Amino acid sequence: MGPKVGRKRQHGRIRDVKRASRTRARTKDLDQIQEDMAYPERLEKEQKILKELDEDLPGGGNHYCIHCAKHFVSDLALQAHLNTKVHKKRVKVLKVPAYTQKEAEAAVGLGRASTRPSTTEEAMVVQ
Repeated sequence: MGPKVGRKRQHGRIRDVKRASRTRARTKDLDQIQEDMAYPERLEKEQKILKELDEDLPGGGNHYCIHCAKHFVSDLALQAHLNTKVHKKRVKVLKVPAYTQKEAEAAVGLGRASTRPSTTEEAMVVQ
């Protein structure tokens, strides 16, 4: 018999697949956060409901960062979070508007091609 060969690992990478597909700690997507920021009255309505101290949320749900979609234990923790790199990067990313479905379809070429000349072209021809 020759040297012992290492055994095959049939399920070696299965753990990483399970971690990637986990939805337990999923946060809001950027477009959902931008929608919250666009309609603050909807967010204020949710916050008024949460003012009754929700025991399931940190700090009773009173200290919330809109940009990161996170609840904090205290106002001090929220103020510390507002000075972190993570928060500042998130604010910078949220300044860029989200792509719409219409823009995505136009990029692929699925949008309707306009056969009419634009008004600027018509104005140039007239002059």
